[in-house]
Amino acid sequence: MYSSRSTEPLDNGLMPKKSKRTQSHKRWRRWVNKLWSIFWRASLLFILVIFLFRFIPLPTTAFMLQSDYPVKQEWISIDKLPNHVALAMVASEDQRFPEHYGVDFAAIRKALDQYFDGEGLRGASTITQQTAKNIFLWPGQSFLRKSLEAGLALGLEALWGKKRILEVYLNIAEFGKGIYGIEAASQHYFGRSAERLTKDQAARLAVLLPSPRTRDPVNLTRYLRKRAVWVELQMRQLGSHYLATILQH
Repeated sequence: MYSSRSTEPLDNGLMPKKSKRTQSHKRWRRWVNKLWSIFWRASLLFILVIFLFRFIPLPTTAFMLQSDYPVKQEWISIDKLPNHVALAMVASEDQRFPEHYGVDFAAIRKALDQYFDGEGLRGASTITQQTAKNIFLWPGQSFLRKSLEAGLALGLEALWGKKRILEVYLNIAEFGKGIYGIEAASQHYFGRSAERLTKDQAARLAVLLPSPRTRDPVNLTRYLRKRAVWVELQMRQLGSHYLATILQH
C-alpha cells in the first residue's frame, strides 16, 4: 500500500520569501493599470462629448462660466449669416484659417522668437486654438495653457472640421463684458440681428478682439478705426469667395 503524502510544500523556513521590491513593483503596476483605465475612459468620454457638440449648440463654455459679468449669448447658425461676417473675423484674426490644421507652426515660431527676445509670450493663436481655449481652458498666458490649447485645436480640426469650428467661434467669442457670440454682440451694439450686419459693422466687431471688455465698436479709438478700415481692405483682398469651400460644406 502506498501511504498518502501531502503535495503541499512545507514551510520550514527555508522557502524564499517575496522581496519587498517585488511587492512594491506589483502595487506600482496595479496603480498604473488603474490610472490608465481611468485615463482612456475619460479620454473616450471627452471625445464623444466633443463629437456630440459637432451637431448641437454648446450650452456654455469655460470662459462663460468664469465670467465676472452676467452672460448674454444667443446661438445663430452660420448658414444664416452673411459670408462677410465670417470673413471679417478671419481677415482680422487668422487669415491662414483655410490652410492650417488648427495650429499655425510658422506663427508659433515667430512668437517664440519674440518671447526669447524678451517681448513676452503672445500671439500665434489660430481661430481653432481660440475656440478650444474658450471652450475648455482659462484666460492668461503660459506654456502649459498654450500646449493644451494646441492639442485641443488639433482634435477639433479632426472631429469638427472648418465650418463647425468657425460657427462655434462666432457663437462663443467674447465681444464685451459678458457678451458672447456674434448675435448677442450685434443686438447689443447695433440693435439688429447678425443676419443684417454690414461689412463695416462686421469689421468693427472683429477689431474688438482680443480686448473686447475695453473696446466699443460704436465708439472706436482712432487706432481701432484705422484697424477696422484695414480689416475691410483685407476682406476685399481675400475676396468674397475666400471661405466659399468651407461655408458651402
